This record gives sequence, C-alpha cells and structure tokens, in this order.
Amino acid sequence: MNDTPGWASPGSAPSDGKPDGQPSGEDHAVPRPAEPADPQDTVQDKWSKQQPPAGQWSAPGVPGQQPAPGPQQWGGPTAPPGRGPGWGGGWNAPPAAAKPGVIPLRPLGVGEILDGAVSTMRAHWRTVLGISLTVAVITEIVAILLQGLVLNSGASTAVLEDPNATASELLSATGTVMRDSGVLLLLSLLATFVVTALLTMVTSRAVLGKSVTIGEAWQDARPQVPRLLGLTFLLPLIGAGIVAVGTLPGILVAVAGSSEGGATLAVLGGLAALVVAIWLLVRFSLSSPALMLEKQTVRKSLSRSAKLVNGSWWRVFGIQLLAAILVNIVVSIIVIPFSFLAGALSGEGIGGFLEAGGDAGWTFLIITGIGSVVGSMLAFPITAGVSVLLYIDLRIRREALDLELARAAGLQQSGPGTSGPQPGS
Repeated sequence: MNDTPGWASPGSAPSDGKPDGQPSGEDHAVPRPAEPADPQDTVQDKWSKQQPPAGQWSAPGVPGQQPAPGPQQWGGPTAPPGRGPGWGGGWNAPPAAAKPGVIPLRPLGVGEILDGAVSTMRAHWRTVLGISLTVAVITEIVAILLQGLVLNSGASTAVLEDPNATASELLSATGTVMRDSGVLLLLSLLATFVVTALLTMVTSRAVLGKSVTIGEAWQDARPQVPRLLGLTFLLPLIGAGIVAVGTLPGILVAVAGSSEGGATLAVLGGLAALVVAIWLLVRFSLSSPALMLEKQTVRKSLSRSAKLVNGSWWRVFGIQLLAAILVNIVVSIIVIPFSFLAGALSGEGIGGFLEAGGDAGWTFLIITGIGSVVGSMLAFPITAGVSVLLYIDLRIRREALDLELARAAGLQQSGPGTSGPQPGS
C-alpha cells in the first residue's frame, strides 16, 4: 500500500520496495540487519508537507479538546454557556416565526398586539388615517348637533349638585344624565364598530405584508355592510337592555311610592346588570372581525366570537382594557388643550363652563369637537387594530391560522422549522 499524505504514522516502514543495504542475488537467504536510517530523514519522508498548525487537531473523542474552528460548527460563537460551540447550540435553537407583515405568524403577546396595531397605522397611514378622519368628522358633527340642539345635561347636573333636591328630582335628573350619556356612548360605539369593519380589511392585508387603498377596503367590506349595521345596533342594544332589566325593579318600587328604597334598588340592580353586560360584550367583542373576514351572518358571528373568547375571557378583557386606557390617555393629552382654548375663546373661560354645569355654547362645542377629531384619528386605528389582531391571535392559538396566513402570504418552506422570512424582515 502506498503512503497517503497526511495519514501515514511517523517512523512507519514503506509497504513497497526493499530496505536499504540489502544485496541482490542469492545472498538474501541470510538477511543482514538493515542499517538504521536517519530518524530525521524518516520523519521528513513520511509526513505530509502540508500539516495543520500546532494545537488545531486532535484524535476524535479526546476529552478536554475542542474541534478546529470551521464551517462544521453549527452553534457558532453564540452557543449557550456550558455548551461548546458544536452541534447542540444550533440544533436546539427554536426556529424563528415568519413575519411577512406587521406581526409574526405565531401566538402573539400583549406588546406584539399593541405594536401590530400601531405598525399598521404607520405602514398604511394614508388609508388608515383617511378612514379614521372621515368617520371621526361625521361622528363629531352629529355629536355637536345633538349636544347643541337636543341634549340638555346642564339642568340635570345642577339638580344632582343641589343638596336640597328631592329623591324624585334626583331620580329624574339621573335618568336624564344617563340618557344623554348613553346617546353619546352609543354614537361612539357606532363609530368604533364602523371603523373596525373598514380597518379589518386593512389590517388583514397588513398581516400579509400587502397594502390596500380605501376603495379596495370598501369593495371588500361592502357585501357585509347590511349585516354589520345590524350587528352594530344589536350589541349596544344588548348591553342597554340588560342594564334596563337590572334597574327596572328599582324604578317600579320608586313609582309605587318608596323613592329612597327604589333608588337604592335601581342603583344596585344597575351595577349588577352592568357586570353582566360587560361580560357579554367582551364575549361578543370579536364578532365584527368574524363577520367581516369569515363572511358570517350576525348570529353566527356572535357564536363565533363567543367560541373564540371561551377560556380566554380575562385575557381578552385585559388586553382590550389596556388598549382603552392607552387610547384614553392619548386622547386626553390632545383634547385637554383644545378644551382650555375653547373655554378662553368662548368668553367665559373653562371655569365658567364648569360652573355652568356643562351648558356649553357653540364656540366651545366646535373647538372641543376639533380636538376630538384629532384624538379620534389616532384612537380609532389602535382600537380597531387591537380587535382584529386579537381575533387573529385566538385563531392562531386554536386553529393554526398561521399556516394559512403563511400560504396566503406566498411563503415557501425553505428548510426544517422555517417557513419564510425571519422576524423584522
């Protein structure tokens, strides 16, 4: 066997030829010991001319020695402490989720849901702010007209602050204030659900990394608009109906003659009914995305929302509550300066407005309405985006929607544990 460079051991005899000094002919019958060759010459003949640097290689399996650095080291220099930069660090690392759009295609955390809503607004600001501005302007015009022409909470507020008011007057004033507040709350809910419906299409495209215009969003939403209108009115009516049923016994007792007892019973019943209404509205809070994205009927969208929220009620409630708190903080930062400006320009100042019990003039209503429009332009996209992303998150957790989203985004599986671009791409 011929010597192979790099594999022959130092000092080994050649496998072909004869030792130096052996005579030819018949004298080979009694061999003589060969003269030992120079050890230095033997080593130089048997070693390959190209040898690795000292300390760079060792026999396999020798404890305490590291393999030579090279492309075979999958773990790389970022291998965890206590685990050598070999195979373990690379193979044990979990694969990163694909992120074709504003969120990674995997179960989402609270911060990722909020960040996804804000990222949608930043990435598609023309469409998002266009929809929000339109809805906010229409909503605020209606609210200003209602407050200036129909609603009159100033007198009722003054009665509630009067220590000499009778129980019947207090009950009547409370009903008036609740009615006016309920009308404005209903208007706000209508605007929120309408914006959610339109921005559902924008957010669903943003998750896939695709853009959409206002016209395209309207074309996608238009077939479901009649059902959405029914759902939009149904949800507030459910909440108001539950609260009305809870306060009805107290009202009946007050009408029968026991004013104080009836008022107490109405308040307690109203609070209990409010808890039930909040519980139901949270269960049905994802019905609008389900109706728009799954093309469901009103009844099936309510059932779909309840099914998705089941077992995750507190998580859904907590995320929506956190989003509402953040939105209210942002809106307050914007609206409060407009309120002071409106009080200064209306002639009576903000102190006069407060002392008047909320009986505002047109100047005050218009200027504060402008501030509300600016605040709503930022509040609507966050509220709508959180609702849609919560719906997507629950479907990913329960129905592996991330696989369908990856296919819809055109991601091709490029290897084990990978399905496309890495997060942040």
